[in-house]
Amino acid sequence: MDILTKCCAVYQKLRYKYYQILTGLKLLILNRDHGRKNLFIKPILFSYRSVKLGSYVFIRDHGRIEAVVSYKEEKFSPLIVFEDKISIEQNVHITCANSVYISKNTAIAANVSITDIDHPYADVTIAPEYQDIVVGKVFIGEDCKIYNNVVILPNVHLGKHTVVGANSVVLGNKYPDFCVLVGAPAKIVKRYCFKKEAWLSTDKDGCFLNNN
Repeated sequence: MDILTKCCAVYQKLRYKYYQILTGLKLLILNRDHGRKNLFIKPILFSYRSVKLGSYVFIRDHGRIEAVVSYKEEKFSPLIVFEDKISIEQNVHITCANSVYISKNTAIAANVSITDIDHPYADVTIAPEYQDIVVGKVFIGEDCKIYNNVVILPNVHLGKHTVVGANSVVLGNKYPDFCVLVGAPAKIVKRYCFKKEAWLSTDKDGCFLNNN
């Protein structure tokens, strides 16, 4: 290992330690409901008072963790929950007016958007941005993997050990444990078959194909 590589490694370690201390101080002041050794690097926005944290939650640069407590004249009581050992890469955008729950051991790649809010467009005399919002909830199960540029919309319920392929748009629905979703809108393409101890192809409804 040359001197430049060593210097870069030391810098990265010190940078992480600095942000871990800074995260801890902010949580002590702004949020009493948190675990240990959480690390947030340079968030754009973080609604500390509306977040419940486990331990070892890592959020990389430029995250926007946004609780919406009011919109127009309506008030909300948002809660964003991160269980233990969650890893989130850069530029994640989470907006919550009711409930976004991310379970333990889940990994989220860069540029992912998660929201429990929908802007309706039914009234053609009012721009969608200025109509009353419709609020649902989002639940992401344990051990999930969500790849780059995924959009997760209101009323999505992802089962345990679900994998969502890059660039997918996941619409409000309940998806089973141990499945793979891809596409826009996202469809189930594989599920784990415990009888055969293998990942097998499915139809869009998650039923195993006859040729498996």
